[in-house]
Amino acid sequence: MDKEKVVLVAGTFDILHESHINMLRNARNLGDKLIVMLSTDEFNAGKGKKAYQDYDTRKYVLEAVRYVDLVVPEQSWDDKSLYIDMFGVDIFAMGDDWKGKFDFLKEQFPELKIMYFPRGKTSSSKIKEELGKLNNQETKD
Repeated sequence: MDKEKVVLVAGTFDILHESHINMLRNARNLGDKLIVMLSTDEFNAGKGKKAYQDYDTRKYVLEAVRYVDLVVPEQSWDDKSLYIDMFGVDIFAMGDDWKGKFDFLKEQFPELKIMYFPRGKTSSSKIKEELGKLNNQETKD
């Protein structure tokens, strides 16, 4: 029997939306197992990023998505290499806003395929911005 093909994606996945689901579905279709490396609140803080939903909520929601087999915490930039090695990852996928930023992983893992998916029409930043506008409109009315 062939070795199962393992796909790893990484991100914050704050306020899960249609574009996230499309990315997860497309990533899962590339292999037999999809692992999501989910940025912790502390890791996000170190990047100057704040999620609306806390880590446990984001993890809970991701675990309910049928394309996701496992959610693991990303606590540092080095965790990508750690999990690629630990789980024998065949494909690492990210949104194309990160295009080229993780190509260095091929130096450590020559067999690794790295893919960058196009961003969808929705983003968490856009949702948060629109919710902020709605909230401001309601307080004026």
